[in-house]
Amino acid sequence: MTIFKTACMLFAILSSLAAVARADDLLIWSPAKLSDRSYKATMGFRLPAEWETSAGADIALASTKGGAVLPDSGQAMLWGRIVKTSVTPAGQSQRGARVSVDTLRGSGALTLSRSRSWILSDSLDMQSSRSISVQFDAIDTRQASVTASQALKLIHPWTGTSLSAGTGISNAAGDFSTTVAVGQTILPNLNLDASVSNPFSGSEAGSVNLRYRLQW
Repeated sequence: MTIFKTACMLFAILSSLAAVARADDLLIWSPAKLSDRSYKATMGFRLPAEWETSAGADIALASTKGGAVLPDSGQAMLWGRIVKTSVTPAGQSQRGARVSVDTLRGSGALTLSRSRSWILSDSLDMQSSRSISVQFDAIDTRQASVTASQALKLIHPWTGTSLSAGTGISNAAGDFSTTVAVGQTILPNLNLDASVSNPFSGSEAGSVNLRYRLQW
């Protein structure tokens, strides 16, 4: 089956599902033009409940100047997600699961995650997150790989300063990684971040980033 036929089938299936969820703005539709000849669209639907459920697909295609589809440029990713968010005066917690399947390449992943943020003191907030992901490849029939990660972040809300530390481990190659980072809010939409991966080891690497966020 060609990429074009697969994309058309996914468009048809999701269009019929989205018609049911169109009420109350439950339809997910986010098209984007990535370049002059490449396009991507995220489409699907969401169902509000104690566990908010959403499902859909990411479709992408790129073509040559003559209109022919570029080899291996297509994307037809089916995904589903469930999330439960709990909010209290002292903080917020979120639990969720996400599954994704690449219909063109036969690979997929299942990710379970949990995060929590709370007020630690009058001048400090704390955030924690944990996740575990199982990845598989049905075509290559490779053994499923499991990746687990967790992170802690300490935030001083009055100055916008944050300090975070994270670890991750994967059974695919037995890799264990650590990251330490510091962030500083310069302006409401301007942030400076510096991080070091695998400190005190031979593979130590650092980076500094200046990020600006624009909303419209």
